[in-house]
Amino acid sequence: MSVHAHRSARIGLILLLGAGLSACGSFDSASNRIAGMVTPYKVEVVQGNVVTREQVEALQPGMSRQQVKEILGTPLMTSLFHADRWDYVFTLKRPGIEAQSRKLTVFFKGDTFDRVEGDEMPTEAEFVATLGTSRRSKVTSKVPPLEATPEQLAKYPKASTATLPQPADSAVPPPPSSYPPLESTTR
Repeated sequence: MSVHAHRSARIGLILLLGAGLSACGSFDSASNRIAGMVTPYKVEVVQGNVVTREQVEALQPGMSRQQVKEILGTPLMTSLFHADRWDYVFTLKRPGIEAQSRKLTVFFKGDTFDRVEGDEMPTEAEFVATLGTSRRSKVTSKVPPLEATPEQLAKYPKASTATLPQPADSAVPPPPSSYPPLESTTR
């Protein structure tokens, strides 16, 4: 490559970079408004254990750690240095709304529940109400019933075991009407 061709390539590259940099500054308010209308979808983030007032009220002094865990769930934080306490932290982050955070500390004496300290927990209904956003409420303003009414059930004939087809091999016994418990009742 000759010196002249090399110099021309260098000048062309400088002109191309200059044009590219000048194009970066050509955004005006109209193009900024258009770019501002296109926003990515941001999800609601629930972190930690949701603990409701009803769950806290179900705790009774003297309960075992396992019973507390069955009511509140697994604690978010446990410490080897503070084995007599469990910490439950809950945070709800939604776009455009300040993050909600609630903390609850459960104290034990030995292996039995002693007391609870922390923020006032919402009722289950209050928590569900905070999850509703304006976008979601426009789409689904009414929750459909999750149970069939007696009138709806009357439309369908009752199935009896006599109308079910019998297996070709009659040596197979019918299934049991009740099953043994999955776990032993003695501990």
